[in-house]
Amino acid sequence: MISRVSSRKVLEMAKKFPVITITGPRQSGKTTLCKSVFSQYACVSLENPDTREFAQSDPKGFLDTYTGNLIIDEAQHVPELFSYIQGIVDEKKQTGQFILSGSQNFLLLEKISQSLAGRVYVFHLLPLSYAELKNENVKDLKDAIFYGGYPRLFDANIAPKDFFPSYIQTYLERDVRNMINLRDLNLFNAFLKLCAGRIGQLFNANSLSTEIGVDAKTIQNWISILEKSFVVFRLYPWHENFNKRVIKTPKLYFYDTGLACGLLGIKSVEELELHFAKGGLFENFIILEKMKLKLNMGEQADLFFWRDSHGNEIDVLETKGNTQVVTEIKSAKTLKNDFFKGLQWYEKIAKKYSIKKQLVYGGDDNQKRTEAEVISWRNIDSF
Repeated sequence: MISRVSSRKVLEMAKKFPVITITGPRQSGKTTLCKSVFSQYACVSLENPDTREFAQSDPKGFLDTYTGNLIIDEAQHVPELFSYIQGIVDEKKQTGQFILSGSQNFLLLEKISQSLAGRVYVFHLLPLSYAELKNENVKDLKDAIFYGGYPRLFDANIAPKDFFPSYIQTYLERDVRNMINLRDLNLFNAFLKLCAGRIGQLFNANSLSTEIGVDAKTIQNWISILEKSFVVFRLYPWHENFNKRVIKTPKLYFYDTGLACGLLGIKSVEELELHFAKGGLFENFIILEKMKLKLNMGEQADLFFWRDSHGNEIDVLETKGNTQVVTEIKSAKTLKNDFFKGLQWYEKIAKKYSIKKQLVYGGDDNQKRTEAEVISWRNIDSF
């Protein structure tokens, strides 16, 4: 079993809150993390039909069955439990009483906000980070992108070409059907693949609706479903309008580059090397690593991008007080002077901030340049 960086933060918060909720993509390792960190707890899964029926028909009796601390996996299936959990934690006033996990983020958090507000710490667990995979023989950039970070690939030594078709089918059959009344799964599958082909691009619902043959409102509904089930996320532009010509449309990325490769039909690292989406996938990979670093420490992943109508762009922007960390991402292994153009332009116009400039690239050397700090992809865990 691969050790998770997030274990320390989850355990720390369980000493401060009566309820911990761990949410994230299906098969991102939530149950394994719960059982590892809270090995003395009883554990039940509401994926089991008999267990779910018991919890739904008799919530109080179900909870009374377990006298000690309890892990409830896929807790969103029985939201009726949350009101009873509220009563228990308010009466006992102990920390770490319940650990709830679930892969359907919006269902879980909606019910938690209604019943357990102020009593719960919410932790988002994404697939394995590169820092967690360094000891799993993922040494090459193409391997890191092609495999992604789903733990089962590494624990069971499953090839991506065998894992992702099944994962996609399971997601479509189970999660999507539970969220929306979708008659044509093939249409939604085509939408998924089109999204993968647009990694790192501005999200355009009208363009997608034309290609798929559904209205733009349906596209917006579908992208919301993908976001809430941790398949894709939209990176939004930094809102500050320095020159009145900023782009206001979000960019589209996936929560796992291996899944994106599967949807793009990439069957090997050799195919990835020649694929049109290679640059977008590298950008996606680096942004994800920044996000994982923050989430694994229990921080908000407040990441943005910036672009103006003249083509000047910052791939990732973070604000820390009066300092902004701005990052340019290039998949090339060799540095070129024009890679720094966007960083230098942004520093000129964002004069109210102290600007820290970074350039992350596909090469191996770290450099301290006047233009920016140059960081190899191999050192992304030290952002």
